[in-house]
Amino acid sequence: MTNAAFEGLLLAAGYANSHAAFARQLNHTGRNEGAWRYDAASVYWWLRGRRPGEPVQAAMAETLARKLGRPVAIAELGFGASDSIGMCVYPVTVDGAIDTAEQIWTRLAKRLNQQASGAFDSGKALEAALGWRYDLPDKAVSRNGRQQVTSTDVQSLYALADHFTDLDRRHGSGSPRTRAVMADFLVRQVAPMLHGTYTDAVGRDLMRAAATLSGQLAFMSYDAGEHAMAQHQVTLGLRLAKAAGDRLYGAHLLANLATQAVFLGHAREATRLAEAAIDGAGRAPAVALARLYATAATAYGQSGERRACQLALTKAEYALDRMGTDPGPRWVGYFSPAHFAGAALRCLGDLHLYTQALRHAPDALNLGSRNTRTRVLHTALIATTHARAGDTDAACEWASKLGQHAVGIHSARVQQRVRELATTLSSQQPSPQVNETLHTLAVVPATI
Repeated sequence: MTNAAFEGLLLAAGYANSHAAFARQLNHTGRNEGAWRYDAASVYWWLRGRRPGEPVQAAMAETLARKLGRPVAIAELGFGASDSIGMCVYPVTVDGAIDTAEQIWTRLAKRLNQQASGAFDSGKALEAALGWRYDLPDKAVSRNGRQQVTSTDVQSLYALADHFTDLDRRHGSGSPRTRAVMADFLVRQVAPMLHGTYTDAVGRDLMRAAATLSGQLAFMSYDAGEHAMAQHQVTLGLRLAKAAGDRLYGAHLLANLATQAVFLGHAREATRLAEAAIDGAGRAPAVALARLYATAATAYGQSGERRACQLALTKAEYALDRMGTDPGPRWVGYFSPAHFAGAALRCLGDLHLYTQALRHAPDALNLGSRNTRTRVLHTALIATTHARAGDTDAACEWASKLGQHAVGIHSARVQQRVRELATTLSSQQPSPQVNETLHTLAVVPATI
């Protein structure tokens, strides 16, 4: 659908057949923001509904005002209210990705103490997967802007990403404080770097680092229950990973999107996202393949595809056996036999294969000390699986461990897992033990 308001302004200003001329004037107007490189194709996509960042819209209004001889309000451009964050559109160009990054990071930083959530859009998720998988690679990402960016600058971003990842795993992301700090950092430090000056090699590494940070913020938003924001950040991360030429990290992000779809009950879409991740990963280290196949197994389990689920588990286990001394990329170093066991426990339980599922229970808790949230998630899952299998004594025994493990964890996912356990136990035969456990579970979310 054409943006009629923007099209009308271009016509009135004499740019109807000169989109390239408008883009050149826009680049000149925005020279203080860095070296913008918009062209006629950029104008085409804006007319077709792509929403540029707020600084770009301001420059558009200024450019049109000079030609029209009157003030032009940003609202006249027809790009919609700035609070609309649920589009989750995969940016076509690198410039579009940079503008989108600045826009959504700024918006998130402005609503630090508010829920910025909305609905997960499975259609947009699949569109992003297609764009990431099949769009042509970017020929160059070098840029000339106000700030010189070096390899050393980029390496500092990876260190910050590791720090935020550690905080997330230890404490969860339900509290807005960590996300607020991260969003502010992205706005103040990373966005100016993306608008800076860098060579193609440094630029691709910068895109990879920005994708890593966006992916971490996406996972934190998902853990906090802000699903539209999480999806938007993953979509942005996919585009930045594409610009970096990092297929493997893009596959990892797509698997995260599949995991989110499983959590929200979009089973069929989750299987397609997981399949696209595996297909797009190419040649991958064993640990990365193990993670991707484990994700696929959880999607197949939820959708009831028993054969596909068990095949994916077999492939994941085989990949784990081949890990050897190759740790893989830094972002997949967390994945261990315990994480595989948790995935197996989940998907086999979804298939009602409770005996098989519970064989993985001991391994699912063989976690490092930093994986506090995962330990709570797996403990609740073991209890729920016992309850679904009809063993209320074991379920109650495992449930009793949740209170001590969950203290200090701020996570919507943990709260959801506790609610699932309580719902499952509520359907069992009433007994003093079950009633006492339900009472205990009722106060667990208050400690999270």
